[in-house]
Amino acid sequence: MKNNHRMAWTLIGGIALGAGIVHGLHAQAKPPTYVVVAIRKINDPETFKTGVVDKTKPEFLAGGKYVIRSQDIKALDGTPPQRFVLIAFDSPEKALAWHNAAATIDVDSARIKSTDSLSFMVDGL
Repeated sequence: MKNNHRMAWTLIGGIALGAGIVHGLHAQAKPPTYVVVAIRKINDPETFKTGVVDKTKPEFLAGGKYVIRSQDIKALDGTPPQRFVLIAFDSPEKALAWHNAAATIDVDSARIKSTDSLSFMVDGL
């Protein structure tokens, strides 16, 4: 009988320990931060191509990763943008560092001049 009790308490202790470890790991994981760029209309295609598209290869992201970069957008309601970009970063600090970098400021300037667009940053889940 004592062996059954010992085994039961060992099992309960193991479950509690495992649950605590899993909870701790989930609590440590930070959600990603996303930068969203919605280009509603391209007003100057040549400036957009040379000032934005040609300069935004994956290595341009320095710490980020393209999740979506597409012109193939299907509207469910309302008018969709002509182009949509979603970039993931590990933290808001990395997203802001990328946003404030000289290369990004240069690309944003060309994007603003050649398009009707917006960009913003949002924390993920």
